[in-house]
Amino acid sequence: MRARIADGAAPLAEVVRGGLVESVHLGHLVVVDPAGDVVQAVGEPTAEIWARSSLKPLQAVAMLRAGLTLPDPLLALAAASHNGEPRHLEGARAILAGAGLGPEALRNTPDLPLHAPSALAWQQAGHGAERITQNCSGKHAAMLATCVAAGWPTETYLEPDHPLQRAVRAAVVELTGDDPARTRVTVDGCGAPLFSSSLVGLARAFGRLAAAGRVPDDGTPVARVARAMAAHPEMVAGVGREDTLAMQAVPGLVAKIGAEGVCAAGLPDGGAVAFKILDGSSRPRPAILAGALLAAGAAEVPGADAAALAEVGSTPVLGGGRPVGEVRAVVGPPLAEALPAGGAA
Repeated sequence: MRARIADGAAPLAEVVRGGLVESVHLGHLVVVDPAGDVVQAVGEPTAEIWARSSLKPLQAVAMLRAGLTLPDPLLALAAASHNGEPRHLEGARAILAGAGLGPEALRNTPDLPLHAPSALAWQQAGHGAERITQNCSGKHAAMLATCVAAGWPTETYLEPDHPLQRAVRAAVVELTGDDPARTRVTVDGCGAPLFSSSLVGLARAFGRLAAAGRVPDDGTPVARVARAMAAHPEMVAGVGREDTLAMQAVPGLVAKIGAEGVCAAGLPDGGAVAFKILDGSSRPRPAILAGALLAAGAAEVPGADAAALAEVGSTPVLGGGRPVGEVRAVVGPPLAEALPAGGAA
């Protein structure tokens, strides 16, 4: 019998107001070393999870293996949960056009851009929720382009038994090292098949990605996805998003958030972190990501900006419109230690 997701969950973050812990976010978190061995764990590292959009880099690896060819900025977009900024929409259209397709071929769920100014501009231009503006359109465009390159049908690309999705499942199992007999499948929010993994398997997969990406002459799909994401973090999410900001702060970092409180990140030496917030909240995710990365040694990466990484996790609690507390990660050093004097609360 598989354990319930709540079994063994432990505090990952505290919400502090006026010096008093007001709320606590429980969950599971794991830090692995470059060999993939667990060096720190909160909760249950073997918990089975739906990684949601944190799975996208692994999906992109499968697409490259099946024949997808994209320049790095568009490859980063293929692994993205993008904001819907103009550059993201242009990129998704370019992926489709390169395969001789248009936005009408997309089968993802229509939505408005995540980025509020972009959503406002989109609506002022007379548009509503569309597939091209939904945050997964880069992935779906790349899936369609992969089908064209491989000679597979495009109309059924979201069926779990489609050759593309079988290739994705194989890549997920390989990179996580999980038991294929225990891998489940469901449907993600965007309509694509979603494969389960263990939390520690997800961390190991991101460690493998980031380690491969640090080798300049490694032309494997794993290395190419990692280098594309690390070089173009603005395409992976966008303005104000924690995975983009973390990758900008730590050279060679490969990070990807997912819905329902999931996040994974790999360091260039092959170490990695992954966590699942039990209540699915996104509120504590930046603080937990920054704290976990600092605990994993991200500040020691050459060129890393520890203060910028700490700022990623700085999440003030407001009272009357001013900071009166913070969301504080349980794992890692206090973020204030990495902030310059006078930094954010």
